Amino acid sequence: MSMEAGVGVMGTKLGMMSYFEADGTVVPVTVVGFREGNIVTQLKTSATDGYDAVQVGYRRVRDKKLTKPELGHLEKGGLIPMRHLQEFRLPSVEQFEVGQKLAVEELFKEGDLVDVSGTTIGKGFQGGIKRYNFKRGQMTHGSKSHRALGSIGAGTTPGRVYKGKKMPGRMGGSKRKIRKLKIMKIDNELRVVMIKGAVPGKPGNLLRITPAKIVGKNIPKN
Repeated sequence: MSMEAGVGVMGTKLGMMSYFEADGTVVPVTVVGFREGNIVTQLKTSATDGYDAVQVGYRRVRDKKLTKPELGHLEKGGLIPMRHLQEFRLPSVEQFEVGQKLAVEELFKEGDLVDVSGTTIGKGFQGGIKRYNFKRGQMTHGSKSHRALGSIGAGTTPGRVYKGKKMPGRMGGSKRKIRKLKIMKIDNELRVVMIKGAVPGKPGNLLRITPAKIVGKNIPKN
């Protein structure tokens, strides 16, 4: 797991809208909401785990929604049952304690750049044209190759299909990170954050928001 530029939070994608700046500029933004959670559930240190990280829990659920080991892990710190647990690997965890609540308005401010990761929308089993933007064959003039893949390799040599060959298959539903997105507005009343641009997934999906990694600023050049 790579080192983060700082501790982050988890949120829920609510959808997209237009945000008007003071000068009238229209900016497309993604609205991210925050349910109960973003509480430190465990501290991992080099002495006990071999690395330093903060484990954070998000989204309160009923007890019966979790397994007994999951409940026991949270009850050890006297915490509420939470659906999602994620780690943020940091150089040091001295400033954190179990049960500490991470507030978005304290970690980020308007104008900050953030990295947002989530699961992309699943498209199911798709062909080469939709999945990899392949060109199709002629639809007329007697052609019988329309949307078919075509040749997938040579002959006797190499006598096999190379690994990684782009072919039809499952599309979407994979983890993606969009980097250096700007926070346009933080609304404490509605408990939402507006982030410039699009982020992975559909409304209701879990998002992980961390400070953007910028080499030379919060990530060493070496």
